[in-house]
Amino acid sequence: MKNKKNNFLFYTDWDNSVTGSAPSLAGTLASFATEFGLSGNVWQHWLTYNLMMHDNAFTLACERREVLPDSTLVKLAERDLGIFMELFRTEESDFDEDEGLLPLMLDYVAPYDCECITGAGRRIKELSHRLAEAEDVKEFTRTLMDHYEKYGAGMYGLYNAFRVDPATDSEAEFKLVPVADSADVSLDDLIGYEFQKQTLRDNTEAFVSGHFANNVLLYGDSGTGKSTSVHALMHEYSDRGLRLIEVSKTDRGKLPQILSAIKRRNYRFILFLDDLSFEENESDYKELKAMLEGALETRSDKVLIYATSNRRHLVRETWGDRSDMEYHEDVHRSDTMEEKLSLASRFGVTIYYPKPNPREYLEIVRSLAARKGIALSGEELEDAARKWELRHGGMSGRTASQLITWLDGTEKE
Repeated sequence: MKNKKNNFLFYTDWDNSVTGSAPSLAGTLASFATEFGLSGNVWQHWLTYNLMMHDNAFTLACERREVLPDSTLVKLAERDLGIFMELFRTEESDFDEDEGLLPLMLDYVAPYDCECITGAGRRIKELSHRLAEAEDVKEFTRTLMDHYEKYGAGMYGLYNAFRVDPATDSEAEFKLVPVADSADVSLDDLIGYEFQKQTLRDNTEAFVSGHFANNVLLYGDSGTGKSTSVHALMHEYSDRGLRLIEVSKTDRGKLPQILSAIKRRNYRFILFLDDLSFEENESDYKELKAMLEGALETRSDKVLIYATSNRRHLVRETWGDRSDMEYHEDVHRSDTMEEKLSLASRFGVTIYYPKPNPREYLEIVRSLAARKGIALSGEELEDAARKWELRHGGMSGRTASQLITWLDGTEKE
């Protein structure tokens, strides 16, 4: 490619890719387009992706909204971004003879339906089009600064949800893996539980607005929508800087390291501990207790812990726990019991999700059937719902959803 130049702030390994062989770069671009479901000018989309993902002094200052228009950082960034503008305006005639494959990426025709574009892909495409329309380097830079200020820089600016990479076995190390295209669900999709949803919304609204908010424990019967409620928050509040990090049971020992890495970024993070519980011989709950309130170095107004559990007190209680009680009439005077019960009390907000009663269960089934357009009479649907819950674990929102999925599939056969 003609007029290749080195960057200063935005130098990354991809600079070497630009100077690499045309087949290698073309393959990189094709893989990139497939991953995000993109088509059209994939060359510009790829350049945009690299700008979005880059963490440097300029992008992080923009994320924190600390950049003055006439600062040296902006001048350095304009120098680099002028190079990107040249690359953005690459035409077929700008490629060398040995780069004959690359012009195909200026008008890439995807082998799949355009509806395959991911959520991250839509964000890349939107910014790419805005950058392509910039008339000069100052407008190009301002457009990028607006993006960093609104969404942030690096992977937190492109993705809304993350999980811990299970490949990092050491408790002293961790790597967050973006969830590229999580399920698009809102709290309104969860039928019933209006008080529970409003309580969760109120706490999360306060959190993203920069006000005081509490850690939250959602407990109750399985299949009642606890996890769905937390996932829905990500979609409702992601544009306001909310990010979700799901931490599995095996990775809870990495929580201090995760907290240390994220608490200075300009986002609001929810650390999501799904199906949180501890067996009798586990003592990890003591570390979690310290993190929820006791460890001052890990406290941050930008991080909350939301947990779901089938157990109200999180730790399984046994008769052995009561053997050291001080008074026979008052089992909660037991030191062991008090220590375990105090974990749940560290969550400032606790929300109970009970199983629906028969009337509520049938209402959930009817509402889900209406959304799917299931062509059954009311009586037929109620009869199917009663038979299904008897064979599939009782009445719950999950059971109702599984029934509707089955009915929808059998109708289309």
